[in-house]
Amino acid sequence: MELYQAFTDYHGMMDLTENLYRFVAQEVLGTTQIVYKGIPMDLGKPFERITMVDAVKKYAGVDWNEVETLEQARELAKEHNVEFEERHKKGDILNLFFEEFVEEHLLQPTFVMDHPVEISPLTKKKPENPEYVERFEFFMNGWEMANAYSELNDPIDQRERFKAQEELLAQGDDEANTTDEDFMNALEIGMPPTGGIGFGIDRMCMLLTGAEAIRDVLLFPTMKSLDSDKKAGKSGAVEEATANDNNGFFKDNAKIDFSNVKAEPLFEEEVDFDTFSKSDFRAVKVKECVAVPKSKKLLQFTLDDGTGTDRTILSGIHSYYEPEELVGKTLIAITNLPPRKMMGIESCGMLLSAVNNLKDSEDEELHLLMVDNHIPAGAKLY
Repeated sequence: MELYQAFTDYHGMMDLTENLYRFVAQEVLGTTQIVYKGIPMDLGKPFERITMVDAVKKYAGVDWNEVETLEQARELAKEHNVEFEERHKKGDILNLFFEEFVEEHLLQPTFVMDHPVEISPLTKKKPENPEYVERFEFFMNGWEMANAYSELNDPIDQRERFKAQEELLAQGDDEANTTDEDFMNALEIGMPPTGGIGFGIDRMCMLLTGAEAIRDVLLFPTMKSLDSDKKAGKSGAVEEATANDNNGFFKDNAKIDFSNVKAEPLFEEEVDFDTFSKSDFRAVKVKECVAVPKSKKLLQFTLDDGTGTDRTILSGIHSYYEPEELVGKTLIAITNLPPRKMMGIESCGMLLSAVNNLKDSEDEELHLLMVDNHIPAGAKLY
């Protein structure tokens, strides 16, 4: 849910958020004390408000006020094993520290304020310190529940921000924005001081109802049709059933146009069997799949790998698939890769995809490897 209010700022959005959560909990549960998976959370007392800089100092022991240059930020990242890319600026690295060391500790209702300008292209700068902006993220249970800011209504500043975003896009940042000329025209005509916010209503419902998975609180989750199994079982309807699934399993290769496909050359270097056999390939079932907040490309999969314990894997395929369409699918994963944190979430393994280039463009196609649902979770590939 998104809302905007004229003649207020991010402080007004904080007050609105605090009042909303407290009111809804009281109305729905009859109390402002909630418990989710054994963790008590108190919505009755004032929510904590802390700047991102102070939060990183509190949980990582790093005082970002003393970081003056990009080189210093990179050295700190290396010392603390925080992975960064060449394009990342000082503010980007501060945000990486926040995701790595802070988010998991934010169990009680907490507003994290004053983000670096590099990661907030649509937000008004703080007048007393233009390296930071008037933005907050609201956290509970270690989850981001809302994102809000004082809207940037200066068209000159906004065009400069868009220009910086275009440069990041050219450097390979898939998360960067492009210039929106219609939006720029509206700003030039005039926009009052405004506060804006986006709420994660589904996560709010999870906390208030004790739901285990986000799918349980979605109003219209993607469902398997009641007669799909019957259709698949009829020999004369196999083509129809699989066409509805859009998976191509039973489509004749002759009916698929591969004329524009450009495959990468095969590797010339050989790999011995012992080395290959060290990779543990397993069939996994998708129990839940959601978009990762603040990421345009990452999907977070909750997987059944046959062990009885859910496995989390992140995959950058959101531009090819919507999360809802992948629930219930059987995929292939490498399960013995070392865990890796992305956007503050630990990813334990890698899902396999088939990728090919196109002859007439620089674009590429990606198909997530999906196999027969008769294959049980945890089945090993040889």
